[in-house]
Amino acid sequence: MDDDPDSKLRFRTIWISDLHLGSSSCQAALLLDFLRYTESEQLYLVGDIVDGWQLRRRWFWPQAHNDVVQKVLRKARKGTAVTYIPGNHDAFGRHFSLINFGGIEVRDEALHLTADGRRLLVVHGDLFDGVIQHAKWLAFVGDHLYLFTLELNRWFNALRARLGFPYWSLSQFLKHKVKNAVSYITDFEIALAQEARRRGFDGVVCGHIHKAEIRSIGGVLYCNDGDWVESLTALVEDDAGKLSILHWKDIAAQAAEVADAAHKEVPLAHSASY
Repeated sequence: MDDDPDSKLRFRTIWISDLHLGSSSCQAALLLDFLRYTESEQLYLVGDIVDGWQLRRRWFWPQAHNDVVQKVLRKARKGTAVTYIPGNHDAFGRHFSLINFGGIEVRDEALHLTADGRRLLVVHGDLFDGVIQHAKWLAFVGDHLYLFTLELNRWFNALRARLGFPYWSLSQFLKHKVKNAVSYITDFEIALAQEARRRGFDGVVCGHIHKAEIRSIGGVLYCNDGDWVESLTALVEDDAGKLSILHWKDIAAQAAEVADAAHKEVPLAHSASY
């Protein structure tokens, strides 16, 4: 697959975040497929790439997680400009800001200029999360509860599959209900949009809350690239500067179309674009 250029989907820029390598919740095999199917001039790793919280509790690093790291390093060696912006789960990476590791630039944040001239602030987003900043103990409790919900979700969907029902995310459903009740997601999105406006940016790209989204907030473009625990999403930019959210389930089918119609333009499925 790596050696077949016609099987790849090409973008100007790709953003991914919340991989949570080092956690059993990371969908490393699916992420590796995504990285194999795609190429870009720029790749942003927008935080929580490694789950330091989980690794401190117990060591978990299967071969698939190592393969993801090696694949990213290979992309950097082959000319992709890779920028790593640590998040709260890999905050140790912030000690190495402005350092280059194996062709990967480490930054606390980044400025991205789209092909159509828009200036985007790229940050993980945890610094705008009131729970993380003012009640860190609650964030750790929430992390434990989220992991429990993911485990319950696996058993729940195994039963659904046996009964012939499609996958349904219990944890996403609960997160949506609970966080909407306290306006958590909305407050987070607004805070980031306001910061981007205050600093003169046209928009912001972030991760952190595991909710892929592209929308305008008060005239500022808000983009969240989702996660690789459940959503399996990436934010991408094409050569014209259009931004879209891609879902992994779409990628394999579309990559096959590209291979079948080599050098022909294949429209990409997306949930939103700007």
